[in-house]
Amino acid sequence: MELLSGLLSSLGLSGAAGLNAYIPLLLVGLLSRAGVMNLAAPFDLLMNPWVLVGIGVLGALDFVGDKIPGVDHMLHLLGGVVNTAAGAVLFAAQTGVADVPPALSMALGVIVAGGVHATRTAVRPVATATTGGLGNPVVSAAEDGTSLLLSVLAVFAPILAVAVLAAVAVGGYRLWSHRGGRRPAL
Repeated sequence: MELLSGLLSSLGLSGAAGLNAYIPLLLVGLLSRAGVMNLAAPFDLLMNPWVLVGIGVLGALDFVGDKIPGVDHMLHLLGGVVNTAAGAVLFAAQTGVADVPPALSMALGVIVAGGVHATRTAVRPVATATTGGLGNPVVSAAEDGTSLLLSVLAVFAPILAVAVLAAVAVGGYRLWSHRGGRRPAL
């Protein structure tokens, strides 16, 4: 049961990283520092105060920059690396207590976070095009809120986190399909 819970938690956290790399990293680091979570080495580095400050500062800059059309596009390009790396670390950090090889854990984290980030990057131009960029702050805030929700659920209710992640995937697919003028099959 612990393996299943760890895998579901890993899915939720890496999916959250696909939306916003810094929220789940910060949450896991703070919860680990508070003794709510246990992270094995080398992932226990996330609870180091200097690492937490660095994640917080980068997260704040990303939070503000992602609300500005044009800047958000550059952040999404950079996020292709940052978000997938965060997803890999978070997936491996959660399954580290289970019998899942670290390389497999990191690969799965890259796939999940990368897939969510790619969907986010494909859907965002729809908001930009249909609102002239004015809807970007709203979409960005929704992404941040969903990342926070997924992160909290992944730690405390992993089954619900995976359900929310699936709903996000279906919603992203529908938006992307609509963008191409096709009706979604889902």
